[in-house]
Amino acid sequence: MSDAPRVDLDPAELVADPYPSLARLQAETPIAFVPQLGATLITRRNVIFEQEKRIEVFSSRQPQGLMTRLMGENMMRKDGEEHGAERRACFPAYSPRTVRDRWSDAFRKAAQDALEDMARQGQCDLVRDYAMRLSGEALRAITGLHGLTWQEMDAVSQGMIDGIANYSGDPCIEARCLAATARIDAAIDAQLSEAPEMSLLDVQMRAGLPMDSLRANIKLAISGGQNEPRDAIAGCAWALLAHPAELARVRAGEASWQDAFEEFARWIAPIGMSPREVAREDVVEGVRFDPGDRVFLMYGIGNRDPEVFERPEVFDVTRDTRPSLAFGAGPHFCAGAAASRSLIAEVALPMLFERFPGMELAGPVAFTGWAFRGPKSVPVRLGGAV
Repeated sequence: MSDAPRVDLDPAELVADPYPSLARLQAETPIAFVPQLGATLITRRNVIFEQEKRIEVFSSRQPQGLMTRLMGENMMRKDGEEHGAERRACFPAYSPRTVRDRWSDAFRKAAQDALEDMARQGQCDLVRDYAMRLSGEALRAITGLHGLTWQEMDAVSQGMIDGIANYSGDPCIEARCLAATARIDAAIDAQLSEAPEMSLLDVQMRAGLPMDSLRANIKLAISGGQNEPRDAIAGCAWALLAHPAELARVRAGEASWQDAFEEFARWIAPIGMSPREVAREDVVEGVRFDPGDRVFLMYGIGNRDPEVFERPEVFDVTRDTRPSLAFGAGPHFCAGAAASRSLIAEVALPMLFERFPGMELAGPVAFTGWAFRGPKSVPVRLGGAV
C-alpha cells in the first residue's frame, strides 16, 4: 500500500463543496491517502498532467473497479493498443467533421424546440427544461439509440453516474445502476438491425468490435455525454448570469462563448476526478505507490492550482484555459470533446442568450457532487423572447 500521508476528509463536505477541503490538501499534502474514499488523491495540476500519461504505472485497467463491474470494460478502462484500437473504431462518430456535417444540425433543432417550449413559460429551470433535454437529444443522435427518449437518456446516465461514484457501496444505488445498464442493452438490441449511419452503434458494428465492447462503449458515451454537457450548459449559464460583467464581455466580443464554456469547465469541473490503478511499484514526488493501489487524479482541484492559474477561484472568461484538465490529458483525452464543444459553445449557450436577452436568475442555485459536479437546478425568469 502507498506510503502517502493519511488525511481524513468528510465525504458529505466533498459532495456539498469539494473545493475548500481539496484546496487545503493541495497546499499541505498534495498526494494523500484518504481512507473515507479508499484511494490516494493527487491534487496538483502539473503532477496530474505528467502522471496521467504514465499508463505503465497509473493504469486505466481496473477489473474490479465500479465502472468495469457495473457497465462493462469500455475503452476508458483499457490502455495501449487495446485502448487505441477501440478509440479509432469509435472516432468516426465523434470526429470534428462528423460533428460539423451531421450532428450540429440535430443539436440546433433540439435547442430550437426546447427554446420554443420555454418561451411559453415565464419562468423555467435551465437544468430540467433546457440542458438535460439538449444533452439527451444529442446523445440519441450520436449513439443511434432512438428508442430512448431524452428523459430516459438522462435517467439511465444518472443511474450509471451514481453507480460508478458509489464508493460507500450503497446497494440501492448499485441496483439503480444495473437497471439503467439493462435498459441501455435493451435499446441497443432493438436498434441493431437499423443502426443510424455514422452513429456510435453503426461505426462500432462496421469496425467489427465485439458486442461486449460495443455495449460498454455506448454506456460510457451516455454516462459522460449526458451529465457533462448537461451540467456545463446549465452551470455556465448560471455563471454568466451570476457574473454580469463576464456576460457583458462575451456580448461585447471580448471573449467568445467557447471561452466562457472552457473557463466554466475549469472553474467548476463537471468531471472532478479520474480513477487509476497502480500497475507496478513507483515513486512520485517522494511518495511510494504499490501495485493494486487505487489512485484518484483530481482534475477539479488541479484546475484551481494557484501555481498554474492566477486567482483560480475567480470566474474569468478572458483567462487562458489551455492548461485546464477539464477534458483530461494524455491518451484518455475525452473522445467526445468536439461534440461537447459544438453542443455547448456553438449551440446551447449562444442560442439561449440570444433568444432570452433579458433572462435573469429567479432563485438560489446549489451545486452537488465531487467526482461529478453540477447544479441541481437553475431557476430563471426568461424576460422577453426574441
